[in-house]
Amino acid sequence: MQHEDFALPPGTHTVAMGMGDLNGILRGKRIPASHWAATCERGNALSIALLAIDMTCDVWDTPYVNFDNGYPDMHMFPLTAPVAQPWEPGVAFCLARAEGMDHGPVPLDPRGALVDQLERASAMGYQVQCGTELEFYLLDPETLMPRDNGIQVYSLARAAEMEHVLGPIRQHLNEMGIPIEQSNPEYAPGQVEVNIRYDDALLAADRVVMFRSLVKQLAHKHGYLATFMAKPFIDQAGSGFHTHYSLWQNGRNQFAADGRLNATGKAFTAGLRRHMAETALAGSTTPNAYRRRQPYTFCPVNNTWGYDNRTVGLRVIEGQDSAVRVERRDASADCNPYFLLACDIAAGLDGIEQGLEPGAPCSGNAYGDAGEGSEPLPLTLAAAVAAARDSELMTRALGEHRLEILIQQAEREIAFVETQITPVERDRYLGTM
Repeated sequence: MQHEDFALPPGTHTVAMGMGDLNGILRGKRIPASHWAATCERGNALSIALLAIDMTCDVWDTPYVNFDNGYPDMHMFPLTAPVAQPWEPGVAFCLARAEGMDHGPVPLDPRGALVDQLERASAMGYQVQCGTELEFYLLDPETLMPRDNGIQVYSLARAAEMEHVLGPIRQHLNEMGIPIEQSNPEYAPGQVEVNIRYDDALLAADRVVMFRSLVKQLAHKHGYLATFMAKPFIDQAGSGFHTHYSLWQNGRNQFAADGRLNATGKAFTAGLRRHMAETALAGSTTPNAYRRRQPYTFCPVNNTWGYDNRTVGLRVIEGQDSAVRVERRDASADCNPYFLLACDIAAGLDGIEQGLEPGAPCSGNAYGDAGEGSEPLPLTLAAAVAAARDSELMTRALGEHRLEILIQQAEREIAFVETQITPVERDRYLGTM
């Protein structure tokens, strides 16, 4: 792209430019408009450690970047045209891309994994479309608790009560080019869901990274803490990340035949099903995320599939040809969308190349009767790590460097949680044992 493609909106004095890190958290810098032309020309230097830190910004030695090589620099360049942030006059936002000092890709960059799989799909003649649904909580920043009470899922009265913050989220993100289709209260106090319109899979993943950061900023402006943490409250609903996939060719949905899922769609679904358990780490990366995986919570616990069935792991939606798709339902709202989509697309394309069949669909309660050939999903992070280490598909889809650092982070999180004494333990045992 040329410099004119990154022209600043009138009145811009600052550009907020960032990229998704290991956990899909948007990190970067604020750059004065006076330095923007130089940034477009030469990039903006920062440590590759940005791609090798956990959610708390802790850093550790990895095979690619470590203390021995001094945590060297990479450069950020603008990837998207800057757009004005309506709630912050004079500030524009743009997504960045990573470039190594050798002007090549950075092997730790999560976005590169998805790019590789989409290039594979393109070589097969397909464009991958993806729709995303994310749940999150809006909490009081002081108490870290919801300000409302009771479960009022889809309640328009509850929606009106939250409109002072959800209205600006919908409006401002639409103005910034993230097409929001709808929002609604979800199945817990303080929990909401916002749906982003389906689009090219890379753009869909980019929008998730931007969406989560911008939602946090808007929530803060309106006096809330927005959290995409998978399971903030053990007795309330967890926050999921549902992904809807279809393959397109020459403007036609290749999953559809007269509004029904065709052989190509079934083969893609079969690939997803075969690899769903082994790729669990891509969608659930913390010990907390596995607290969502409980029966009768609308979070799947196995790799079943079925038609318009919310108890299964893979839900097929039919209707008009343009709407036929398969939805994966087990990922957590806080996962890295680039890793999740890359693994899913790799699995689905494998299914097409290998001519796989998904088996019989589940037409009833997948929590009670999963059916023949179903496989349980990992219920702990340790089990997901073990599956990932043995996964040829995850190695191929993410690359050795990305998979290794994702596993290393998971092992660190397991160790951190297991070496804590919890308040529950003190409450139960300190005064009685």
